[in-house]
Amino acid sequence: MIRSLPLAAAVLASALIAPAAGAQMTESSAEVRFQLDLKVPDAAIARYVPQGWSLNVAAQGPARDANLRLIFVDRITINGPDGRPAGRTGSSRLVYLAAPVKDPDGAPVQLIVGGLTDDPAGVPGPFGNFLLASTHSMRRATSSGSGAVVESQDWVFAAASGEHLEMHVTFERGAGNRNNPSESRLYSAKDPAVFQVSMQEQVLDILRNTTTTPPDRVKAFSLKASGGSYAALFDGTERVLSWDNIPYFNRAVLAR
Repeated sequence: MIRSLPLAAAVLASALIAPAAGAQMTESSAEVRFQLDLKVPDAAIARYVPQGWSLNVAAQGPARDANLRLIFVDRITINGPDGRPAGRTGSSRLVYLAAPVKDPDGAPVQLIVGGLTDDPAGVPGPFGNFLLASTHSMRRATSSGSGAVVESQDWVFAAASGEHLEMHVTFERGAGNRNNPSESRLYSAKDPAVFQVSMQEQVLDILRNTTTTPPDRVKAFSLKASGGSYAALFDGTERVLSWDNIPYFNRAVLAR
């Protein structure tokens, strides 16, 4: 089992929450994320839910009707417990699929359905179901002048087995809300005995939402998701419900 705890706001390494007795920090990371909340076919996502577990789809609020999250992640820096860059390059890019579920005890958790990564060392990853993206690219660009700050993001991940996740978005950037450090449990859909306890700190900027209808700051958007083991999830009937920019996401990972 891997446990992850958050980074405090000021300093990535020195402001870590003190590890619990018997725990050791294996890595810390500073990340930028973009999250899409989706409604995909119920039967398709249900195939990933372990026996005794259940989907936990919100009936109201910004996550209403969402049964899958598609999360694009730029791990800008990954550092070991000594503060030095970790892994092959100390950085990686990935995209993963997470479903909101309840465990057999009724606790709300996240089920990691799968993902694609540009890092060979991240395959199959902590949840045992990540694929290597044989094709991958990421571009983020920001422009400012006399008007609003505008950002564009372009993400492409494709596996040799046919899984393809690609997003292009241009939006007017906002200040976002900074959340208090929060804890969530992330379980493997392949083996629900494998999990992370993740406490992360983030800034969340909701750009467009079909339920709460904030001012729409998405200027252009396209999503291509298909192929391989993801074909049933993305059969052309999927709907995007929320577009969330996360320009600040920090966490630490602990192992017992």
